[in-house]
Amino acid sequence: MKKLKLRWGIDSNWQLFVIFLVFAITGSTSAKFAAPATDLVGITRDMGWYIYWPVRILIIFPLYQVLLVFFGWLFGEYKFFWEFEKKMLRAMKLGFLVKE
Repeated sequence: MKKLKLRWGIDSNWQLFVIFLVFAITGSTSAKFAAPATDLVGITRDMGWYIYWPVRILIIFPLYQVLLVFFGWLFGEYKFFWEFEKKMLRAMKLGFLVKE
């Protein structure tokens, strides 16, 4: 845990706990919202896995990004998650989506 805290630049075990909690809540929430979102755009499992799952993943991805920053803000770790988000988008060559 010391390496992770050093890498992320955090000081306390409590802060580490909150960050893990935010990741867990964000993952669960985005997965929960994915089914209604795919229904909303008219994509069903009956269309075949080769359509359903890629579309579902494309829907979950931006939803997860937004929820991550939102829950980070809600739990008082906005700065950490905003920096994490910018780093992740740059790594995926989508850095143009964030302003410095």
